[in-house]
Amino acid sequence: MIKIGDTAVSEEKVVDTTTLASPKNEEYSKAEKKSTSTKKSKSKTQSRGTGRPKLTKAQEEKEINQFKENIYIVFVECETPGNIGFLARTMANFGLKNLILINPPKLTNEAYYQATHGKYIVESAKIYNTLDEFYQSQRIDFKVASTGMAGGSYNLNRIPIRPEELGKTLNASNKIAILFGREGDGLSNKEIGDCDICVSIPTDPTYPIMNISHAAAIIFYELFKNRHDYGVEGLQESTALEKEYLLNDMNDLINSLDIPDHKKKNGLKAFKNIINRAFITGREAHTLKGILRRLKNKLGEE
Repeated sequence: MIKIGDTAVSEEKVVDTTTLASPKNEEYSKAEKKSTSTKKSKSKTQSRGTGRPKLTKAQEEKEINQFKENIYIVFVECETPGNIGFLARTMANFGLKNLILINPPKLTNEAYYQATHGKYIVESAKIYNTLDEFYQSQRIDFKVASTGMAGGSYNLNRIPIRPEELGKTLNASNKIAILFGREGDGLSNKEIGDCDICVSIPTDPTYPIMNISHAAAIIFYELFKNRHDYGVEGLQESTALEKEYLLNDMNDLINSLDIPDHKKKNGLKAFKNIINRAFITGREAHTLKGILRRLKNKLGEE
């Protein structure tokens, strides 16, 4: 049975058995069989998908547990209890369990009813008054803002990636918070600006805003299908502290330049966006940090 991703194999040619007695045709037949065999052999060894090494059962179990334990779904100031239930139900579909509610309405029976088999997620949800309170409590390493209003290159806070890119690159070995905003207004510019990266789903411009549970399903699916994408050794993503040191060095370097304050601010924000979209490794962070330090020292000598 042919599956999606299989490489097409050329059909074997039908040879008239009445002509096989000829030595010339025998040579042609052997060459044809060899060619077909080679094509089949190549198709079997061709890699599929990302081509990452096969994980052991223990490694797979570890990654699944990290996916469930380290990803926090944050609903900021939800307006209706029913949407909390819908979001919990969607989380249950994709193996997520950490629901965070920021200043929510009272959890009425509607929230539990709409959650159906995700009722346990609503029951174990943690409630905080503010996002900062949550960030400090759980020591979040990486924050992802979701928005239906993507910005252009001049709105640095709202330069988005797509859910597919997020799913392929997100490292669930770190603590990740994925934020969903209010039903009416979404996340504020400040809330998005405080995040490391912004994800947006391409939609028809005549009606770009999606229901939260529908948007969440698309994002969760991309995360879920790519949850085993970190089987390569030595590719540990940089920690929040490593990136903070790197950004501090860049900030010092920018502040030493004779340019207007607004350009300094935009320059730092652009550098932060690049670093977070790249999902750099710890080794890369240390290398860049060393270069920035040398540049700072060089400028200090002049």
